Amino acid sequence: MKAVIMAGGSGTRLRPLTSHLPKPMVPVVNKPMAEHIVDLLKSHGLKDIIFTLHYLPQAIEEYFGDGTEFGANIKYSTEEGKPLGTAGCVKAIQDELDSTFLVISGDCLTDIDLTEAIKFHKERKSKATIVLKRVENPLDYGVVITDSDGRIQRFVEKPSASEIFSDTVNTGIYILEPEVMLYVIMGREQDFSNDLFPLLLLRNEPLYGYVADGYWCDIGNLQVYRQAHCDVLDGKVKIELGIPQVEPGIWIGEGTQISPTAKLEPPVLIGNNCRIGAETVVGPHTVIGDHVVLQEKVSLKQPVIWSNSYVGNQVAMRACIICSNATIHRSAEILEGAVLGANTSVGQEANISPDVRIWPNKSIDSGARVTESVIWGTRAPRTIFGARGVVGLANIEITPEFAVNLAAAYGATIKSGPVLVSRDYWGISRMISRAVISGLMSVGVEVQNLESMPQPISRFYVKTSRAAGLIHIRVSQREYDKISIEFFDSDGVAITKAMERKIESTFFKKDFPRCMPADVGAITYPSRVREYYMAEFLNHIKGQVFEQDKVPFCVVPGANYTRMTKNGALTTRSPKVVIDYAMAETGVILPDLLGQLGIETVVLNASIRATPSKQEERIAMRKQLADVVKALKADLGVQIGRNGEQITLVDETGQIIRGELLLAVVSDIILRDKPGRSIVIPVNSSSVIDRIADKHGCKVVRCKASETEIGNTTARLAEAALGASANGCFIFPEFQNGYDAMFATGQVLEHLTYQGRGLHQAISELPPLVYQVDSVHCPWERKGRVMRLLVEKHQDRPMKLMDGVKVQTRNDHWVLVLPDPVEPLIHVYADGLDLQQVSADLNEYTQLVRYLQQ
Repeated sequence: MKAVIMAGGSGTRLRPLTSHLPKPMVPVVNKPMAEHIVDLLKSHGLKDIIFTLHYLPQAIEEYFGDGTEFGANIKYSTEEGKPLGTAGCVKAIQDELDSTFLVISGDCLTDIDLTEAIKFHKERKSKATIVLKRVENPLDYGVVITDSDGRIQRFVEKPSASEIFSDTVNTGIYILEPEVMLYVIMGREQDFSNDLFPLLLLRNEPLYGYVADGYWCDIGNLQVYRQAHCDVLDGKVKIELGIPQVEPGIWIGEGTQISPTAKLEPPVLIGNNCRIGAETVVGPHTVIGDHVVLQEKVSLKQPVIWSNSYVGNQVAMRACIICSNATIHRSAEILEGAVLGANTSVGQEANISPDVRIWPNKSIDSGARVTESVIWGTRAPRTIFGARGVVGLANIEITPEFAVNLAAAYGATIKSGPVLVSRDYWGISRMISRAVISGLMSVGVEVQNLESMPQPISRFYVKTSRAAGLIHIRVSQREYDKISIEFFDSDGVAITKAMERKIESTFFKKDFPRCMPADVGAITYPSRVREYYMAEFLNHIKGQVFEQDKVPFCVVPGANYTRMTKNGALTTRSPKVVIDYAMAETGVILPDLLGQLGIETVVLNASIRATPSKQEERIAMRKQLADVVKALKADLGVQIGRNGEQITLVDETGQIIRGELLLAVVSDIILRDKPGRSIVIPVNSSSVIDRIADKHGCKVVRCKASETEIGNTTARLAEAALGASANGCFIFPEFQNGYDAMFATGQVLEHLTYQGRGLHQAISELPPLVYQVDSVHCPWERKGRVMRLLVEKHQDRPMKLMDGVKVQTRNDHWVLVLPDPVEPLIHVYADGLDLQQVSADLNEYTQLVRYLQQ
């Protein structure tokens, strides 16, 4: 039986370790990862091995040769040009594979029993078997669900937080029959997980999952790389170290000299021909390569030091990584998470701060303090994009240096401009926006700086400016010490996940194509952006045609406020509206807009504050708004969110309308005049929206529970009249593809006037809304297990897995269990027609989520 080792990866997220090495050649306890895989294959009788190569293939070929020195027969297949993907590269060698064969990644660390996996494959007469492993946090892996016999029912490749249906993941180890490769097209880029396995599942081919015991680790980032060394020294994985254990927990190679006054604290591993000086302390979980010199009074705690490095007197290292041929001079300090690339020189008394990466062939001056972090946050991350753009602590995680590199990565990805840049009015946003502009210009991208601008206006303008995209910087509305950087395409729609991954890949490489001085991007300042938005806003509302009547709203030119109602009557009564701007920038233009629509307004909190309003202040402002609406006998009260995207309504009686009730009433107001159209809502929205849509002859389209997904789905759906969520954000795709509180306010007022109704009447005419929510604390490492057990428990019930696990508990009642994408929480939503039953469902499932964590 032959084995294929996929070894083409470049290991972007392990940079600078992989700047001069392919990822499978990065050493783990002084042996390349790929050599550990070769050892594993040999131990299970698999000695005929084929490497598939792409990045720096000569490094692997020169190391392993024909395999004679390693007791194996090794051949190679090198991909030229564009990578073919995991399945495509194996397709290229199908002539070598005439019987059952095994495929394994060359950059993992494992001691899985391959013999048992092969036995399982043959017993099930499987065409393809995926070796599976249960892990604490499945976010970075392909999640797999199997039946009781091991046959695969479903899998999701690298799920989002809400798609964690199981903690059983794809290890990248496959046992295949040759005929499955007939489904792969020669020369085309195809993956096993994304292409072949879904096709086999669709064709009902025997596709099984073998849940393995033993150790398995996908070494995907620097933190995991360090942890893998700790796991080896702790005995969690059974591999051949090739170095004798001289006493419990201490491995020392041949020719190594250790001073009698040096102290070794197990577990430690020291390679061949090293020298350890007097009074040096080698702390637990330290790994030292071959031919390393440690001078006197060196202090080591958990570093990984590659071969041929020199460490001077009194150097201190803390949980760092030192690549080959590094020279570290006296009294230097290298702190936790720092990485020194190959051939790096660090001067005496220099200090390398936590998580700083030094690229190969660099010199650090004596006494220098290197504090610039070129990675995200305080740890090497898996991603930098979150549920909505890039979010982090202002000037701590998102610094000007970080913003420059992120913008350069974006600019290098899109390759041409112009790019619009806008921000809110806080000083921290101004600082970060200037860094973003510098990063874009440094890679030759033209910038149009909108400066301080409400995000809805920026998203509207990007559609008509022929720009390549938009970057908007703003302070978080809920966590005022955080700032977000959001990216939108030329249509004002949030960029896709695929685009986010491209930006991340370029960002982690840190090799942006900086342009020549003469090619630095230009910067311009577009004028009259607000005026253009206002003109289109007014044109759209005044010229809007109701689909039942085929006549516009405004029928008497020159009248201050004249509208035809649904029953054909004319009304000239100007609505009185109280607008609470919550000290936000939208107050600059909204009064003028409403005035030009003939709407009488009373303004609250219109001045722009120097510091963001806190949540409790916004709640107090809402109560103030309700009191003013009642006192003035106004028709409507509206509070505008600080970023110009969210609204909260107040009816004539002073009732504050938020959450699911707000979503329901706005949906009813809009869909009543849009028969045959669609509304896009998240999967966790109440089923009252379905009843409203049915009443008006409309269709409901549900999507994943994120603002980005709502926006993207609404933009793609030609018949969509509205995209909405319970947080007060509404999209009117006929006007623009972004959330717009100002336009939503205008639409609600005009539709209510046309319908001859007030907001309180609209609420009273809604179908019953019975909907409850609770949240359960759940550690990240247990989320996958909870969701897997939940799926297994409900196999006999109607269930949907679009986002989280949605279970029908009885007719017209459902419960949704949805992991939070940011916090260690699982949310439970219950919906139905009977309050007692909904409460019982909510209580049952919150208790079940707590129980499944145990």
